[in-house]
Amino acid sequence: MRLLYFCSALLLLLLLPRACQGGNILVFPTEGSHWINMEILLKALHSRGHNITIVRSSKSWYIKGNSSYCNTFTVPLERAPDQKFFTKIITDIIQFERGALPLTTFLHATVGMFSTFIEIHTAVGDFVSAILDTELIKTLNESKFDLVLTDPCWGGGVILAKYLNLPLVYNVRWLITTEAHFAIAPSPISYIPLTGSGYTNKMTFFQRVKNTIIFLTVQMHDILATKQVYQQLCDRYLGSDYDFNQMVVDADIWLMRVDFVFDYPRPTMPNVVYIGGFQCKPAEPLPEHLEEFVQSSGEHGVIIMSLGTFVDELPDDMANEIASTFAKLPQKVIWSYKGSRPSTLSNNTLVVDWMPQNDLLGHPKTKLFVAHGGTNGVQEAIYHGVPVVGLPLFFDQYDNLLRLQERGAAKILSTSTVDKDDNFLKAIQEVLNEPSYRMNMQRLSKLHRDKPMRPIDTALFWIEFVMRHKGAAHLKAQSYRMPWYSYHSVDVVLFLTGAVLLMLITTVVFIRCLCNTACKHKVKRD
Repeated sequence: MRLLYFCSALLLLLLLPRACQGGNILVFPTEGSHWINMEILLKALHSRGHNITIVRSSKSWYIKGNSSYCNTFTVPLERAPDQKFFTKIITDIIQFERGALPLTTFLHATVGMFSTFIEIHTAVGDFVSAILDTELIKTLNESKFDLVLTDPCWGGGVILAKYLNLPLVYNVRWLITTEAHFAIAPSPISYIPLTGSGYTNKMTFFQRVKNTIIFLTVQMHDILATKQVYQQLCDRYLGSDYDFNQMVVDADIWLMRVDFVFDYPRPTMPNVVYIGGFQCKPAEPLPEHLEEFVQSSGEHGVIIMSLGTFVDELPDDMANEIASTFAKLPQKVIWSYKGSRPSTLSNNTLVVDWMPQNDLLGHPKTKLFVAHGGTNGVQEAIYHGVPVVGLPLFFDQYDNLLRLQERGAAKILSTSTVDKDDNFLKAIQEVLNEPSYRMNMQRLSKLHRDKPMRPIDTALFWIEFVMRHKGAAHLKAQSYRMPWYSYHSVDVVLFLTGAVLLMLITTVVFIRCLCNTACKHKVKRD
């Protein structure tokens, strides 16, 4: 009997800590590749006993309605940008860069790009309204969540967290229009390049001029998007006293999806936690058919190619040129591609709808990664030490690849030159045959892995930290509460300038009075 009591007490002690530590987390996600890494974080939280609830729109194409690791609320929406919407934009960019799209058509597309940008965020605003105007918000209030976890590339999670009065944690790299550091940390644009500039942290004078112009343009876009969409939501649901930009930077913890092995060194803040590569993990065994194909490559090894989640197909002539280039190589190739089968495809190339990218990058026979330069793929290539030939398409992809190229671990091509003068073949052969590319990438891999904690464990610790302490107010700088003129000490400079001028004027007047008095005395004596 005593043994039974002892075993029962021991079992109770083992179970109680896990039950007590479990938190209740509300997630407002972003679609596309942003969801891919968010899902990895959510599964890790679930494995530690936390309860996960996701709000998704009925138009979601990545976030599923049923899941084994979370609860889901699906909000009905009539309109929302879908995968076809983004695919069309990318297709137009590719065609213009290759000269297939007339200038007038491209100008129409790019001038209309800002309205498209506003359209996307307006749809996010409709999503937020659909939550706050229905009985769902009552259900969320009654659920007693411990925090809101969101990707602030879409601003809805910020408003939802403030409405529910909950601590806020970001899984972040991008805010609405720009890289997140620019909102929270001092960011001197003299050596911090803007996304889209195509520059490194070593800029010439005229490059700094262009970098400044891009910075001002991005700030203007951010102001307009905030004013037209998110500030209106704040005024409607929270009251006119709430400023959306202040709410954005008031998040408790910023889990930043980069590290300084990949990014350039820059100023940071106490509540910014770097988790770059948190989605990376050791390779698992490949499916039997892929392993057989990989092993058939012999000593030459394997090349893998993927252009990301939005690029289902390429122009036929470009796809044929890429396939014919692969046919000239002794390596085997695994190509993730959903377009029409290229007519020049060779037996050494396996075309698949989807591939286990992380597991292939970690396979010892993988020699090269042909990639578009998305953050997830770049981080996985660094983790596994595989050099890259880059084909950037839009937004941050060129800048991501530039960071690898500057460190001698990648070679960048453009879509306008990839199918000309054997450029693609030359780039692949250069990266394969020049040992420095692999050596440099493996050096980055060693730096990336040499950390006291795995990035995913760091992310989990700080999310649980916020739940334990009901926020992280002690890590927040007060700068976000200050108006711009106070933050930059414009008022102090004006005050000190005025004080110095007043002293100078007073001194001049005093000396002048002394001179006048002395002159009067001299006249009287004479």
